[in-house]
Amino acid sequence: MNTLALPAPRFSLWRCYALEARNEFLRMLRAPSFVLPTLLFPPMFYVLFAVLFGSHSGFEANVYLLATYGVFGVMSPGLFGLGVTVATDRERGWLTLKRALPMPPGAYIVSKLAMAMLFAAIIFAMLAVISMTLGGVRLPLSAWLSLLAFDLLGVLPFCAIGLFIGSLVGGSAAPAIANLIYLPMSFLSGLWMPLAVLPAFITKLAPLWPAWHLGRLALAAVGQAPGEALLPHVLALALVAALFALLARRRLVRG
Repeated sequence: MNTLALPAPRFSLWRCYALEARNEFLRMLRAPSFVLPTLLFPPMFYVLFAVLFGSHSGFEANVYLLATYGVFGVMSPGLFGLGVTVATDRERGWLTLKRALPMPPGAYIVSKLAMAMLFAAIIFAMLAVISMTLGGVRLPLSAWLSLLAFDLLGVLPFCAIGLFIGSLVGGSAAPAIANLIYLPMSFLSGLWMPLAVLPAFITKLAPLWPAWHLGRLALAAVGQAPGEALLPHVLALALVAALFALLARRRLVRG
């Protein structure tokens, strides 16, 4: 008896990654505790300190803070978007379920990286519009594109740090640990104000923080760090990303 062979289902690897990234973005978009501070704090601080008080600061606050608040903004999707969700997923057994599903093994992490980069792009766009309309910032197209590139790629080291946090602690502790890293590092890296106005020892310690290196790249993109050598900062950020990704992988493999 002849049997009618059914066509094999079509499988698209890229579609799997795209759907997982879309779902991860929607998941974070529906979390008010994440999306509101992530998207509102950088533009709000920029309006307050660059637009309202910038004319009294004695330096180009509108341009300087465009770069540094952009870095402050893109740190959040990496630290909180991965740190808290990975910790929560581990605690609830979601990671174990993901491993059992017929999906590409890297889709879970890739979707979170894509989510963080998309939020970084949204933060960049919001700051760019506000800085041009309210802050009077005028930059050449090459500067805007360089700043966008640094913001999008600069989120990756903080994703690695967030992934390590999520692999290390539980869901209830992850937000506190991420905040203990996020806020002090932002201040010590000169993202809120130039390091020149802070004590000298803070300036000397600044190269220890990945946010400082990303801040220097962003400032160089907008012409606020003339003559800055970019390669050491890129290498430092790549080292941070590789180190924390490796540490997180070892933790997650152990279960």
